[in-house]
Amino acid sequence: MQQHSAKTALVVVAHHRSDSLTAHTARRAAARLQAAGYRIDLLDLHAEGFDPRMNVEDQPDWGDREKAYSEEVHAHMRRILDADVVVAVFPVYWQSVPAVLKGWIDRVWNYGFAYGRSKPRLAGKRMLWLGLAGATADDPIAEGMQSVLEANLSEGIASYCGFSHSSVGLLLDAEERPQRVDAQGNLHVGDAVVGADRQSQYAEFDRRTLDFVEKFLVHEPLAV
Repeated sequence: MQQHSAKTALVVVAHHRSDSLTAHTARRAAARLQAAGYRIDLLDLHAEGFDPRMNVEDQPDWGDREKAYSEEVHAHMRRILDADVVVAVFPVYWQSVPAVLKGWIDRVWNYGFAYGRSKPRLAGKRMLWLGLAGATADDPIAEGMQSVLEANLSEGIASYCGFSHSSVGLLLDAEERPQRVDAQGNLHVGDAVVGADRQSQYAEFDRRTLDFVEKFLVHEPLAV
């Protein structure tokens, strides 16, 4: 199997705890990408103290696509430009991404950099979104959640910014206690999964994570 050591994967983690299932999933995805020959640039937004709030320095003149961005934003832009693939790993909040990840996109994927040019600067890059959701796999909400995430993330962001490929891997059953909302809006919380059953659940979660990464790697362009 040919290794692609020159390629870089920017793995973006959007969770406030380093011991979370989200962080664990990011490490699993990064390890698989590394095994496929990618250099890993791990961007833990919380650990690096990224401020998701847009400020005047980020947009001194919105209409000027050649504007000088803030130094913090420039540093993140360089990391995106240096990456061949971007993998965002996050908990699903309200069928969307957490504020810190949305703010990273708002501030860094700015006009003149990620969009607003006849030839997008991010053209040809590929994107994988791994979203962890507490909904169970048999919850009717899951299908709609997948559709919303694909529309917002793959179509509304990645494709709009010129990425050649974007996919959303929805990882359901992320909660220790299974939960679902019925048609009347009532929340039903099941018993906690513990012991061997919990370990089995984690193993299945890892398997699905790696399956999404494997399918993403299939779309890797062939070397010239």
